[in-house]
Amino acid sequence: MAKPVIEKVVPVAHGIRPTLVACAILASLSTTSFAQEASTDGAEPETKADERIAVVGTRSAPRSVGDSAVPLDIVGADELRDQGSTDMMNMVSTVVPSFNVNDQPINDASTLVRPANLRGLASDHTLVLVNGKRRHRSAVITFLGGGLSDGAQGPDISNIPASALKQIEVLRDGAAAQYGSDAIAGVINFVLNDAAEGGTLEARYGTTAEGDGDTFQISGNIGLPLSERGFANLSMEYREADATSRSVQRDDAAALIEAGNTFVADPAQIWGTPEIKYDFKALGNFGLDLGNNKEAYLFANYAEREIEGGFYYRHPHDRSGVYFGGFNDQDEQLLLVGDLDGVGQGLSCPEVPVGDNVLDSPEYQLIADNSTPLGANCFAFNELLPGGFTPRFGGIVTDASFVAGTNGYFANDWAYDASIGVGYSRVEYLLFNTVNPSLGPDTPFNFSPGAASQLEKNFNLDFSKGFQVDGFYDLVNVATGIEYRRETFKQEVGDPASFAIGPLTDQGFGIGSNGFPGIKPEAAGEWSRGNWAWYADVETYLTADFMVGAAVRFEDFSDFGSTSNGKLSARWQLTSDWAIRGAVSTGFKAPTVGQSNVINVTTAFVGDSLQDQALLPPTNPIAALKGGKPLQPEESVSYSFGVVGEFQSGLYLTIDYFNIEVTDRLSRTSAIPLTQEDRDALIAQGVRDAASYSSVVYFTNDFDTTTQGIDVVANYGHDLWEGDMKYTLAYNWTDTTVDSFNPDNINLAKVQMLEDNLPAHRATFTANYRFDAMRTLARVNYYGKYYEDHVDAGGGLDIFPGAETTLDLEFSYDFSESFTAAIGGKNVLDNRPDENPFASSVVGSLYPPTSPMGVNGGYYYLRAQYKF
Repeated sequence: MAKPVIEKVVPVAHGIRPTLVACAILASLSTTSFAQEASTDGAEPETKADERIAVVGTRSAPRSVGDSAVPLDIVGADELRDQGSTDMMNMVSTVVPSFNVNDQPINDASTLVRPANLRGLASDHTLVLVNGKRRHRSAVITFLGGGLSDGAQGPDISNIPASALKQIEVLRDGAAAQYGSDAIAGVINFVLNDAAEGGTLEARYGTTAEGDGDTFQISGNIGLPLSERGFANLSMEYREADATSRSVQRDDAAALIEAGNTFVADPAQIWGTPEIKYDFKALGNFGLDLGNNKEAYLFANYAEREIEGGFYYRHPHDRSGVYFGGFNDQDEQLLLVGDLDGVGQGLSCPEVPVGDNVLDSPEYQLIADNSTPLGANCFAFNELLPGGFTPRFGGIVTDASFVAGTNGYFANDWAYDASIGVGYSRVEYLLFNTVNPSLGPDTPFNFSPGAASQLEKNFNLDFSKGFQVDGFYDLVNVATGIEYRRETFKQEVGDPASFAIGPLTDQGFGIGSNGFPGIKPEAAGEWSRGNWAWYADVETYLTADFMVGAAVRFEDFSDFGSTSNGKLSARWQLTSDWAIRGAVSTGFKAPTVGQSNVINVTTAFVGDSLQDQALLPPTNPIAALKGGKPLQPEESVSYSFGVVGEFQSGLYLTIDYFNIEVTDRLSRTSAIPLTQEDRDALIAQGVRDAASYSSVVYFTNDFDTTTQGIDVVANYGHDLWEGDMKYTLAYNWTDTTVDSFNPDNINLAKVQMLEDNLPAHRATFTANYRFDAMRTLARVNYYGKYYEDHVDAGGGLDIFPGAETTLDLEFSYDFSESFTAAIGGKNVLDNRPDENPFASSVVGSLYPPTSPMGVNGGYYYLRAQYKF
């Protein structure tokens, strides 16, 4: 099948922004905004696969997914709309099986910005573009990311309103040579709606089978003319969602209640999706035809949301630094008791044996009676929080971006695109229902532990032209350009009480807001780096059926030096029905400024107990003593090979194999125990709260992996009962092997999480039937078995949940050309993951928290849309 000849090469910004001229080309090719490869749920019947047009992955003219030399999914606006999910990450995961995301109930900052994984790699191994422009990173570094995304700092696509999109293009192939750092797993390009008229208003409400997690969302989009030669397309979205709980009472909390402690909550600890107090997003996309094949464009995005989740339960006998006072000579466990006027300065506080319920202890009752001099002088946190406590962790995530540029043609037919962009992300951490133990009875219970921000500035200048060269079947399309980017990561000081060193510090009480100590002045700071890049790529048809492409890229970073990468790709049309395609490339992911400099203290399970872990820069003296070194780029070699079948019957089929070798992978180490000597050295550096640290972690390039897999995509449509039926099958098999690792830093449980935490097999089968004004969609989702190191403990809490299948249904009816209503459900049969065998004995999670199908069970919703 010969390629359609297009006389002019489309101007590009970072390779893939179509101009208004390109839009006309797309229209001439009968492009539909909802065409796709991986899923066509909700789309009108299509007659040819080459009507599905994308611009990602090539700097030549836009081409169909069938003509692409590498695997490509196109998800249209309707596919995002016709499902129950309201979060962008869940939406993409529903229709692209190689894209995985799971809930993060108790995972520090990951609760605020969830990591997502494309083709089995970390969340920052995927480059995200909006209208072909690099999307900035989130300020959130994934301190706890379930092994696979530990330490990742990727973009937050949840801030993009679905109502603003024309389509999403998912390039499932290594593309660092084309687009730069991070594109090891692939590229996701969000193409914005550019309509100059019309619009939609939509409202939806949903709830779970258990009656919690109520979600309400309203959204809107409007297209307006910008003079007679342009457009202004505006979108808005607002959402609220209640928390869910899939918890059971912990055994230790149940034992306290049985022993007579009536102050313990039931459940003491909540596992489920966090509460979204509010989530607001707005986006504007603007374009103006300047005449003579020139265009000016601008798009801007602002988003803000507040989320509140949970932390682990603090037992009123056992939590170190708050309640636990060690053991006496008779090996009796003691309560931690503070002497408020200083040890040896007045009345001496008695030892308080804990027993089954310390509240019944006569010694405790002495110190709890504040009407006596002894009681007034002696303090235990049981007086304030007798049932223990469970901190609530949350934050306010603010995100903004702005891109402006112009593109067109010079008189010599060279296309150009020049643009500038600014992206900003900030997360303000919030902590409730906890204490700074060192402050004793004067502690507040709510804290602002600080904030982190990421600022990125980009400048791009791109050129492209098609040359007629003797001996070649078609134009030789040449593209080249330069890019400069400056990144700044900043940590802001928390409120004074969140890191205060109180008067009870020297008596064994912990320092800082328990669960997430505030960012201290010495840990705060601002770090920046710059990098510039040059790229060139060439693409042409050697014959009517044989396309080849090559790309090379050079980048230089101010903090670690330079890197060069390349890519070769080809596609050969064997017959009218079958084509083969393949690519080989090298890639890289530069360590972020935040990963190299961040300091944080987090509370995590190690073995069978909670510990405070100090995350230090790898160049910190203590981290260096434990093996830390300056971070280097991760490097990759990727191979892909596949077949494309497009048949007269309407069947469309692709099968692609991929293999990605990544060396010097960056991650957070497993917990490395600290000796007393190490703690003393930290204290000597001015880190006073190091006395409560049990272990240290840092980011490191410390292991290599090979990830391979197969993607199968099939589409077929036909007439049925005077209506139209469309079938879509999308299947993904991914297997990761850890080739080498440092056992001093990475334990075997983490290795198995890297290899097996995502299901090896995942598939969706969708049937979409439309008859007159009625439409019915049914989707079967399959999730293979997986492994979970429960609560990332590395202590033998191994869970091996089995495979699961869920069913999604939606029925919609067009009451008029303008008004449509729908009722539907995700997981309508309310299937649940295999129950957690450690549910009550450890932390009270009824199901494995990393379940790829989620833990909430069935979700049912109503949706109404008005078009104008």
